[in-house]
Amino acid sequence: MDIKEIQTIEHDVLVVGAGGAGIRAAIECAKNGLNTGMISKSLLGKAHTVMAEGGVAAALGNVDPRDNWKIHFRDTMRGGKFLNQWRMAELHAQMAPDCVRELETWGAVFDRTPNGLISQRNFGGHRYPRLAHVGDRTGLEMIRTLQDFCIHQGIATHMECTALDIITDGNAVSGLVAYWRETGRFVIFKAKAIILATGGGGRAWAITSNSWEYSGDGLGMAFRAGAELMDLEFTQFHPTGMVWPPSVKGILVTEGVRGDGGILLNNKNERFMFKYIPEKFASETADTEEEAQRWLDGDKNARRPPELLTRDVVARAITQEVKEGRGSKNGGVYLDISSRRPADFIKKKLPSMYHQFKELAEIDITKEPMEVGPTLHYFMGGIRVNSDTQETNVKGLFACGECGAGMHGANRLGGNSLSDLLVFGKLAGLGAFEYVKAKQGPHKINESQATAFIRRATDILNRESGPNPFLVHEDLQSVMQNYVGIVRTKEELEKALQELSRVKVQAATVKAHAAPQYNPGWNEALDLANLLITAEAVTRSALIREESRGAHTRIDFFEEREEWLQYNIVIRRTANGQMEAQKVKREAPPEELAKIAYAKIEDLEAKHG
Repeated sequence: MDIKEIQTIEHDVLVVGAGGAGIRAAIECAKNGLNTGMISKSLLGKAHTVMAEGGVAAALGNVDPRDNWKIHFRDTMRGGKFLNQWRMAELHAQMAPDCVRELETWGAVFDRTPNGLISQRNFGGHRYPRLAHVGDRTGLEMIRTLQDFCIHQGIATHMECTALDIITDGNAVSGLVAYWRETGRFVIFKAKAIILATGGGGRAWAITSNSWEYSGDGLGMAFRAGAELMDLEFTQFHPTGMVWPPSVKGILVTEGVRGDGGILLNNKNERFMFKYIPEKFASETADTEEEAQRWLDGDKNARRPPELLTRDVVARAITQEVKEGRGSKNGGVYLDISSRRPADFIKKKLPSMYHQFKELAEIDITKEPMEVGPTLHYFMGGIRVNSDTQETNVKGLFACGECGAGMHGANRLGGNSLSDLLVFGKLAGLGAFEYVKAKQGPHKINESQATAFIRRATDILNRESGPNPFLVHEDLQSVMQNYVGIVRTKEELEKALQELSRVKVQAATVKAHAAPQYNPGWNEALDLANLLITAEAVTRSALIREESRGAHTRIDFFEEREEWLQYNIVIRRTANGQMEAQKVKREAPPEELAKIAYAKIEDLEAKHG
């Protein structure tokens, strides 16, 4: 194979992924004068950013002036069970308001307060109304705005182009091999820096809100290139996904339904979430001891409803209700807003949800409750990065958005994902700019490496026989759904590793029809390598962390254990290409940030309100 005959495109920086984080990173690179390219597995802006319906979290203080970045930081650290990277959580809370205002100057149209400010709503884990929103279509509005702005910045967009692997020169990136989905032809991108913004890997599970693109591509490519992964035991199951009909199982039902007054009911018409309020959470979160006791006593007039507890608590509560026979007829629970709000309010505030249930489930949510249940939604963990620059341990390789690790700790608060992608997309772009500016010329393309990547891809087309890649993927999803779900045990995780080894053997010999143009079987087969790395990394990390913290629940170690707060679980590639998971000691928190995180609310309000 003559690599020189393969199409080659050169950029200063290549952004892989064209959702909110990728577009924001590309904008920052282009603003600083870099020749910027962006590749997208599907279409520009067709990303999971649009699924973040409830809002973007930023301490603007428009609805409650007591809010400020320190309280947002405190909420984020407490929601993440203090396993967040302290510096990342600080940068996020400080920068989010300006990033939201910047988005507004680029054309984003937010809902307004009566006096004309950006409106903000309540959301799980946030002390004050903090989520700037556009009905329940906030993510869609953000993508529209970012997309409209980016196409005027001179950024080269390469759509329906799937990344295969990163080419390295020593311990630095020099390019990437990809292929055009339309023709099946390969393309080599030369780049001085690469920013991964590929999202998570939810398609490793059978019930997920994630669409077909979410196959852990960034995690797989980064791992094979020598980058470290971190915190992958923390997989967030959103409490409310659709459960019926089967064709829509897992599709997201925004937390905004609960933020605007929706309540959770079991089949006995009991508002069950009052039974599941953690006593520690009540005492730490309530304004007064009296309010905390009202929550624990099941007072339905408490200021903040228990349906807005953190997502891990709500998801486990729903699972427990179903397990004990109090679930809905189709295996979920009921989410009711029709008895709490008038029809006009629901249609105005939750238009997407109204149409989603009307069209997909033939349910009118202004008249009857929805059936909902947990769905794999988001990865708190991902590629390990430097907090300030978003660079990995591989020189010139950056990561941001969901595929980057550190910001959310053990559990993400709703709305923090949208401000995360704005803040860290921007910082990744700045980090790449500083790296490229200091770099002397491009790295050389390792032709033998590129050739090996292409041959590995074409082997799938050249086999005489082999397993069906779609069936192998279903097998993988079954393993993860059954053994690496919301609650975990040592025995189930060890069983999962055994089963993943079996699936890995199957995946190594899959066969696709030998026509590369628009070949779904080949596309599916190529995704399997990244899905398997993602699944194994999650499972190995979950097996090592012998405690329950945030979104990671071990039945055999059901309590948080103080000693585990000292460690992150880091995934590394060994010299022989195997995967190992290690406990890595965390640095002590900066004294000033620790004071804020553990402070009483009234102290922060009095000094900084």
